[in-house]
Amino acid sequence: MKNTQLLLWGFVLLVVVAGLIFVADKTDGSASQTAYSASALSALTEAFDFGTINMRDGTVAHSFPVTNIGREPVSVSAVYTSCMCTVAVVTDNAGTKSGPYGMPGHASPRAEILIGGGETISVEAIFDPAAHGPSGVGLAERSIYLETDSVENPVVELKFRAVVTR
Repeated sequence: MKNTQLLLWGFVLLVVVAGLIFVADKTDGSASQTAYSASALSALTEAFDFGTINMRDGTVAHSFPVTNIGREPVSVSAVYTSCMCTVAVVTDNAGTKSGPYGMPGHASPRAEILIGGGETISVEAIFDPAAHGPSGVGLAERSIYLETDSVENPVVELKFRAVVTR
């Protein structure tokens, strides 16, 4: 009787393990694998200098053209800035705007931007020199980041600087 129970439990265990292996093999298929693009985004200029600006004059803006230099589409999954004084607005090839994107954790929309091979988007940096109040004078260096599915260049950083006066 003991040998029969032992044999039965062994068989049940074997069936369970085989079932788990089968399920694990099915969930490891291409549906759950992340696709990466062989293309990459490139900015003609990755840095801009606003020079000296007065905080009383309000916000300043600069647009960075960013081009997909490959043939495959590149997907941008996140756009964010290095400081709350800066937001980014992305305009795609068709003129559709998305954003404004700000610092992580500060209610920015989720980015879902697809850039076809050879297409160019515009990333507008909007900087508020008065955001830090009177203590915010002096050199300000900020960045905008685009996270992509590109193997070659997964994160694009666009930088700007300004000397803020009162």
